[in-house]
Amino acid sequence: MPDTHFKSLILGAGAAGMMCAAHSGPGTLVIDHAKAPGEKIRISGGGRCNFTNLHTGSGNFLSENPHFAKSALSRYTPWDFLDLVARHAIPWHEKTLGQLFCDRSAKDIIAMLRAEMGGAGLWLQTSVEDIAHRDGRFHATLTREGARMTVTADHLVLATGGKSIPKMGATGLAYRIAEQFGHRVTETRPALVPLTFDEAQKTVFAALAGTAVDTRVTCNGAAFDEAMLFTHRGLSGPAILQISSFWREGDQLSVRLRPELDLYDQLRARRTVGGGKATATVLADLVPRALARHLAEAWGVTGNLADQSDVSLRDLARRLSDWQLTPTSSEGYRTAEVTLGGVATDKINSRTMESQILPGLHVIGEALDVTGWLGGYNFQWAWASGVAAGRAIAAA
Repeated sequence: MPDTHFKSLILGAGAAGMMCAAHSGPGTLVIDHAKAPGEKIRISGGGRCNFTNLHTGSGNFLSENPHFAKSALSRYTPWDFLDLVARHAIPWHEKTLGQLFCDRSAKDIIAMLRAEMGGAGLWLQTSVEDIAHRDGRFHATLTREGARMTVTADHLVLATGGKSIPKMGATGLAYRIAEQFGHRVTETRPALVPLTFDEAQKTVFAALAGTAVDTRVTCNGAAFDEAMLFTHRGLSGPAILQISSFWREGDQLSVRLRPELDLYDQLRARRTVGGGKATATVLADLVPRALARHLAEAWGVTGNLADQSDVSLRDLARRLSDWQLTPTSSEGYRTAEVTLGGVATDKINSRTMESQILPGLHVIGEALDVTGWLGGYNFQWAWASGVAAGRAIAAA
């Protein structure tokens, strides 16, 4: 079969890849090994897609270079994406902390992106066998519908994401291709992922599975005020998913229960009006009953609240405000929402996402060492980096 030439070949029909195709102009081909485009979009946000966050800024991202994301994020903002959503009449709503979701289905976002791609080609169930660069072009050997073929392109865009959720086909392909062409890949780890504990602690937490409580979870200088959820394997919920990006094996978490309250004042006030109640019973006014019972037993809290001195109440409040927990691991890429780390940004142009080593090579989205917080930030990075690369290709 003779070579087929395109101006741009985009590997990955996810959020970043489709957004790039929508802006890269004529002669664009997008390929993906999946049966349908945008599979991670489809399952995101409980099927409603948390498609951006109104508070997006470079400070909401982790990277070896914390300044890298500034350019793309400033040139394509959440408001720009909302304009696009409005043009396609997609209803949406805001939850907490600036998180925006579709009213109906994440499929609305996928359909919008497909429409925006216009005449770009989309080859699904297509795998990459080999990539080479010679004579000023990229040569990609592909397998499609059981047949091998070669396509060439002036621009190659790596938009295949990271290693997260391998059951959906995540392989780290972008890392291998980037390294092939001389780029460095930073350490990669599962991020936005539940944390697990040793067997003894798992047994304790299993009895609390399904219990959620408002917390401030702190680790390595980062802190998040959101809900924490007990599971049969350990801890999850927004606060834990957020802190997992900062946690490393062996690190302790400091958990402040009910951070909006002065717990010492709360306990003293309750001693005045209800001192005849068991201390464990009063704790259940502040945290879920099952958790209160567990903490009272674990910390040896006995007697009525009236029997507790100010010193004892202060100590109890301190424990509630600095509960030390040491996870042993995470649930890994199997359930991680994103991959921390990726293709190093030191040889990538922050305005165009183009390689400074090999002109015509672009890296976007999760494939790069730019990892957002939970809450729509990673989608906004996908949109912004995809637009940056697409516009640069269109102008080339």
